[in-house]
Amino acid sequence: MTESGSKQAVAEVMTEERGGVAYLTLNRPQALNALSLEMIRAITDALTRWEADPAVHAVVVAGAGGKAFCAGGDIRWFHKAWHAQDPLLDQFFVEEYALNRLIHRYTKPYIALMDGVVMGGGMGISQGARLRIVTDRTKMAMPETNIGLFPDVGGGWFLARTPGRLGEYLGLTGTVIHAADALYARLADVYLPANVLAEMVAALQAARFTSPESVLAHIARFTDQHTAACVPADSSLARLSDQIDATFAGATVPAILAAVSDAEGDWGAQTAAMLRSRSPLMLCVTLEQIRRARSMALDDELRMELDMMYHVFRIGEKVEGIRALAVDKDHQPKWQPARLDDVSAARVRSFFDSPWRREEHPLASLGR
Repeated sequence: MTESGSKQAVAEVMTEERGGVAYLTLNRPQALNALSLEMIRAITDALTRWEADPAVHAVVVAGAGGKAFCAGGDIRWFHKAWHAQDPLLDQFFVEEYALNRLIHRYTKPYIALMDGVVMGGGMGISQGARLRIVTDRTKMAMPETNIGLFPDVGGGWFLARTPGRLGEYLGLTGTVIHAADALYARLADVYLPANVLAEMVAALQAARFTSPESVLAHIARFTDQHTAACVPADSSLARLSDQIDATFAGATVPAILAAVSDAEGDWGAQTAAMLRSRSPLMLCVTLEQIRRARSMALDDELRMELDMMYHVFRIGEKVEGIRALAVDKDHQPKWQPARLDDVSAARVRSFFDSPWRREEHPLASLGR
C-alpha cells in the first residue's frame, strides 16, 4: 500500500494505511457487520502484518454503515453449519478466540470505535483495545443466553472484572447498555458524540504521525471534554448497583431469580421476566463461567470458553435459540431442560470438561 491511502478489500474487511495509522473497517452493514470466519481471518492477517510494520503506529477499527460496530458472530451461519456438520463451526471459535487474544496483547495502540451496536463478537474485538470509544448511538450487550449460548470471546473474563456483581447481571440477562453504563462498567474508556467521532476520524486521516503517543494525544484532544460530559454517574447501572450487587450475589441461578423476584419496583419484575425467558441451562453455565473467570488469566479463560463452546453444540442447546430468534423467528425456543429446577449440577460441570488433552488443545499455544 502507498502512504497516500490506497485501499485493499479482503472479503468484507477493508484496510487502509494513512499518515502512520492503519484503519480497519468491517464492511458488512447489511448484517450489522457480523463476523464470518473469512472476516476473522482477514482481521487477523491485517493486525499481524501491521504489528510488524514500523511505519504503522496505531490501528483504528470501525464498522461501516452507521448502525453497528459489530453485532457479533454470524449466527445464521452457525445454524447452517451445525446442521451440515461442518467442521468449520468448531474452527470458527478457535480462530475467533485467538484473534481476541491477539487484540488483548497487541503491542501497538488498537483503538475501537464502538459506534452503534456492539454485541457478542463485537465485544470480543473491542474489549482488548487500548482505547474503547463509545458514542450516543452505542448499544452494548452480551446477549448470548437469549440464544442458548454463553458470553464467550473472553466475555467471562471481562465481565468478571466489572464492578460488584455487574458481570453476573450483564452476562445472565444480556441487558443492553449505553455509553454512560459502559463507562461505569469499565467496558469503555472514553465518549464522543457520533458526529464528533466522525470529525475526529477525519482529523486523524488528515494528519501524519510519527509515534503511538502522538496518535493517542491527538484523539485525547477530542475525547477529554466530551467524556467529562458523559459521566458514569449518569448511568442507570450506577443507580441500580446496590440492587444488582444484592440480588446477583446468590450462589445459584434459582437463588438469584428468587432475590430478583422479591426486589421492589419495576426493575425486579423486568429482570425476573428476562431471566425466565433465557435458557435455564445456559444461565447456570454462564454463572459458573463468570465465577470461575474471576480467578483466571485471560489465556486460560479463553481455553475454557473453547471447551464450553465445543459442548454447547453437543450437549447444550445446540442451535435451538438461534433457530427461534434468527431463523424461524417464532421467538419460542424449546429449551432443554425447560425449567431451572431440572438443571443438574453435573450437567453444568460437564461443560467445563475439556475434550482435548492439555498439550493438544487448539489454543494450547496461547501465553506460552
